[in-house]
Formats: sequence, structure tokens, C-alpha cells
Amino acid sequence: MSHPQALGQCRLWLRERGILPASYPDTAGAAAVVAERGDPALAALAPPGAAALYGLETLASDIADAEHNTTRFVVLAREGHEPLGDGEWMTTLIFEVNNVPAALYKAMGGFATNGVNMTKLESYQRGGSFAATEFYADVAGRPGDPGLGRALAELTFHSKWVRVLGTYRQARVRG
Repeated sequence: MSHPQALGQCRLWLRERGILPASYPDTAGAAAVVAERGDPALAALAPPGAAALYGLETLASDIADAEHNTTRFVVLAREGHEPLGDGEWMTTLIFEVNNVPAALYKAMGGFATNGVNMTKLESYQRGGSFAATEFYADVAGRPGDPGLGRALAELTFHSKWVRVLGTYRQARVRG
């Protein structure tokens, strides 16, 4: 039992052992359910901390089908704070391009000309509308970096709106 993303990242390992996956909304919650039921036929794919918290035995670890699988956890706050310290940073943002020809091309130009590496770009239409497309993106750097600042200014010029969701240290070098 686990979150569908975790089950998907371990599907080969589970299949090889004849284990049937059961979806649950979150990994730690799945561990709590397994502990509560006390059924030795149930297990959870969950972080090691969840096993310790709920008094479960760790049966196997590092079972992802691919070593590069990464899970991100998000900390939400009403007020942002300045990212401090040295090292490599990532910034996650969302934006909506203007509904004009070559909108995405124009919006992305600032990242290319300012040397900012975009490591993820996903598109979606809010409410099923094809009138305008919104995007979710991860870029290397943090606000205040000169290149990223210029890229965000250009993105803002070519978009209806831009919202920075957060900035965090890179877990591993991207690119």
C-alpha cells in the first residue's frame, strides 16, 4: 500500500515478488494504516521515518526500479523568506503565456539568452480551456541571481502572469 507515484517507481520490484499494489493518498498514511490493521499480509512503501514512527519493521530498502527516482516534499508557508547559503539552487514557478502565435517561444527566450537551465517544463490547460496554456517549470538558480532575474523579467513581459512557487537547494546537479 502506498501513494500511486511510489507504487509506480517500484512496480517491477513488486511484480517480481507477486505483490499486488494498493493505492493510498500518501506514503506515511499508508504506513499508519498498515500499523493500525496489524495484518502481517499488508505492507507499505513509505519513508524509513514512517516505519519508525508507526513501529513497523523495514523489510527492504532502496527498491525503486531506477536509481534516479526522486521524491520532493514541499513545505508551505504564508510568507516567503530569502533562500540563504551557498550551493546550487532550483526555483519552481508557474506562468500563463499570452494567447498569441509563438507565445511559448517568446516566453522561453529569456532563459536561453541569459544562460538559465530549465530542467522541467509541463503544460496544462486550466478548466479544459484551449484559449491559453499554463506551465509549471523548474529552473536552475534563485531569484536575485542576475541571469535568472533577467529571464524572469522577460518571462513576465511575455506572459499574462508569473508566480514563483519556491526556491530550494538542488538535491543533485542537474543538466
